[in-house]
Amino acid sequence: MPNIAAIDVGSNAIRMMVSRLNAAGNLETLENLRLPVRLGQDAFTTGHFSEQTMQMAVDAFLRFKKVAELFEVNQTRAVATSAMRETTNSDLLIDRILRETGFYIETINGDEEAQLIHLAVTNALNLHGKHAILIDIGGGSVEVTISDGENILSTESYGMGTVRLLKKLESDDGKKLPFNRLVREYAESARRHIDREIGGERVEACVGTGGNIEELGRLRKKLFKRDREDVISLGELEHLVEKLSELSIAERMRKFELRPDRADVILPASVVLHMIAREAGATEVLIPGVGLKDGVLLDMAPLAMGPSMPRRDQAIASAERMGRKYAYDAEHAFFTARMAARLFDQSQSLHHLTENERLLLEIASMLHDIGHFINTLNHDQHGYYLLRQHVLIGLIPAEQEVVANIVRYHRKETPSLSDENFKQLSQKDRLIVTKLCTLLRLADALDTSHTARVHEVSLEPQGSAWQLKISGESDFMLEKWTLEKRKLLFQNIFGVKLEIA
Repeated sequence: MPNIAAIDVGSNAIRMMVSRLNAAGNLETLENLRLPVRLGQDAFTTGHFSEQTMQMAVDAFLRFKKVAELFEVNQTRAVATSAMRETTNSDLLIDRILRETGFYIETINGDEEAQLIHLAVTNALNLHGKHAILIDIGGGSVEVTISDGENILSTESYGMGTVRLLKKLESDDGKKLPFNRLVREYAESARRHIDREIGGERVEACVGTGGNIEELGRLRKKLFKRDREDVISLGELEHLVEKLSELSIAERMRKFELRPDRADVILPASVVLHMIAREAGATEVLIPGVGLKDGVLLDMAPLAMGPSMPRRDQAIASAERMGRKYAYDAEHAFFTARMAARLFDQSQSLHHLTENERLLLEIASMLHDIGHFINTLNHDQHGYYLLRQHVLIGLIPAEQEVVANIVRYHRKETPSLSDENFKQLSQKDRLIVTKLCTLLRLADALDTSHTARVHEVSLEPQGSAWQLKISGESDFMLEKWTLEKRKLLFQNIFGVKLEIA
């Protein structure tokens, strides 16, 4: 069964989890890695990633790449939260990581972050029929989600993440908490949020997620001699706040065996959790030990398993899902795929390819513009990288590599052995890519205006040449002009003259 991986690009650290999907469709953890890259240090001070921070992030992803290769990961999804959302040069960092490691990072909003965490929590805990409050404390923000067990009723994000609050401390020893008033205001706002959603009904479960909350659970077990670390009472939490505030960062590291990047932020985390849980009327906080990366993996699992449908339907459905993920123009995508298939059928005597290659052409046609999601400039190259990172159910890796290369060369550049991505293909696959590129270029040109004005296309031999005719309700000046520009590759590959009628 396939191995999949999730990467959580947080404000205090970057995490990777690799899991295997077993035959029953359940996830088995193979690797869980945390690297202390504090993106929030720049994001919440200067609002701009320094070169040092950017290089640390790239190095982290280079390490993740080795882990992915070691475990033969089929699919990876990397998501980033508030630090990446709020930094002016985050696009540069995303592009740099993509170019140097092949990983593309999605910057998700607070609502999607809350939904993925909720997915992880409801998979780990039985909250059926319970009014629950989920408190996720990150480095940049705190997500407070109200749930009826199965469904999210609402979620709100507060800018009081631990790294963000850390700089509000008056001194390194943490003896004074000048941010108490700010946190109390946020906590009262969370109380109003809860009241709006469930009124006078009681909160039946309070759940805490995030690395700091998990650490609080471990401290609870150690300091209070408890058997469990997956729950903490409000009384115990209050006592922990008092103990932590009495110690310097160095003392916390020594006494509680905390890492430096945990020892400084655990105090603000404990204050935030205590205040919100108290405002919610909770007596204890459940700590399931799951978070964003777990939710990402659970979200990926159904697609990685693949639906029980014919190969062609699997592949088309998977491509459609990927297209939606990267905000493709669905009408243009399906139009181009339909026209490419028509051209494929009509030029069978030229290319001598099979139905299998027809499917690859259709999928490449559907996804040829997904690179616009990253940047319109060089979107063909961005599309290639995205297709290298995402598994298309129904295709084997070699076929997906063909699709990625067709997308790579659907615009201007001609497939060339000087390009490593093309050179690494087998001789047979290089020929397939080249032939299918010629057809995709023509199909794409038939909808240059993205208005689907062409109703039908006809490609057939006329004497020693071939003729392409289009019909519909227009004079097609733009389409014909684009076809004239793009027909050269067709003529060179198939050795025939192409006339645009």
